[in-house]
Amino acid sequence: MHPLKEAIRAETRRQFFGAAATGIGGLALATLLPTDAFALSRGHGMAGGLPSLPHFAPRAKRCIYLHMSGAPPQMDLLDYKPKMQGWYGKELPESIRRGQLTPMLSGQSRFPVAPSVFRFSQHGQSGAWFSELLPHTASMADDLAVIRSMHTDATNHESAITFLQTGRQSPGLPSLGSWFSYGLGSMNDNLPTFVVMNAERSHPRAGVPGMSDNLWSAGGLSAAHAVVGLRTECDPVRYLKNAHGASHAVRRSLLDGDPETLARIEQSEVAFKLQSAVPELTDLSSEPDRTFERWGEEAKHAGKFQNAALMARRLVERGVRFVQIYHRGWDVHAFAPQVLPAQAHDVDRAAWALIEDLKERGLFDETLVIWGGEFGRTMYAQGRLTPTEYGRDHHPGCFSVWMAGGGVKGGTVYGETDDFSHNIVKDPVHIRDFQATILHLFGIDHERFAHTQRGLELRLAGSSPARVVHEVVA
Repeated sequence: MHPLKEAIRAETRRQFFGAAATGIGGLALATLLPTDAFALSRGHGMAGGLPSLPHFAPRAKRCIYLHMSGAPPQMDLLDYKPKMQGWYGKELPESIRRGQLTPMLSGQSRFPVAPSVFRFSQHGQSGAWFSELLPHTASMADDLAVIRSMHTDATNHESAITFLQTGRQSPGLPSLGSWFSYGLGSMNDNLPTFVVMNAERSHPRAGVPGMSDNLWSAGGLSAAHAVVGLRTECDPVRYLKNAHGASHAVRRSLLDGDPETLARIEQSEVAFKLQSAVPELTDLSSEPDRTFERWGEEAKHAGKFQNAALMARRLVERGVRFVQIYHRGWDVHAFAPQVLPAQAHDVDRAAWALIEDLKERGLFDETLVIWGGEFGRTMYAQGRLTPTEYGRDHHPGCFSVWMAGGGVKGGTVYGETDDFSHNIVKDPVHIRDFQATILHLFGIDHERFAHTQRGLELRLAGSSPARVVHEVVA
């Protein structure tokens, strides 16, 4: 065999399939398979999803999930607590803290209240309060449902994000995007169903917790529902380009002729289509000038959140069902007043531009947009406290998220916390309730949507009771 062909064949077998198994940054092999390739194992084509779904008329068809990795402090952004200005430096009452303490603060003797240094104002017909750090988000108040009473069981980043995305804190279970791929199938022929992107932190002092592919795993579902990691720098999808020195025709003939490849991907027609689709997707030269007048010049730069969010819009308008962006850098154990303006600057305008673009293209009403982190932050300071300096520890007891589009009741503020943004005093929403609500917007009854794995019947919202938060549904 010609050495070049042997080298390409080795890439086809080892690297291509190896990349497919790794999730983020790699090409999810089975997502690229032609529809008929899965019909044998599932009894129906991937395009249609499970024949029993949706259970009822869906409000949303696609989702863009903006995850703020590291946990944004709710009292600095969405949960206004004006009474705390009179509590500066005073000890958080034990009656409020109730013994809640993460291991990171086991050596801290005092828990002084650190009021937010940022101003808040009311917006929209609901009169929702937004931080000065989120002016563009605030301008969308009547489109958003802000939930201020989210709570979770996890206190560490990866387990908390895994819980939020899969329904359990332990790894190895399907994530949201894979569940949607499994249940509802694909909406296009040339691109994957589930895409994840990472965006770099916005401030050099921002804390960046570790992340692994547990957060976007397909778990025990078929590899057909695995994620494709779209990189916003270098090659958008690894191993999609031809090997050095190989022509498009040579790779086409190898994919057609390699019996091992044929056995796995049955001619890989969709992979071949994706090779042409991805360059067009990531080429922003076709965007008109008004795009960047709305988004800002940062949207042109690979690795930035603005660029990833613009890619998310381009993906959903091309039929990708579930897009998730992880914006890193929200782990503010210190330097919060310095870090937060930069972090918020990058996501605030981009989230607004994303929703404006979706509206302009007639996609907003059927696209669910979610913004939030994995848990909340403490009102008391972690480490040093001055009038202009503080850090905040992890806090699972309450946090804030917002949703828009896709059947969401805009202009809604749901849930309430105490004056210290530490305990929920009205309308709690557990992670499982949130997951059940997301499924509901897609026409799925969370109690009837399950997958059997190793003899266990698994559900995204878990086996514990969960309820749909109908108050945020239009």
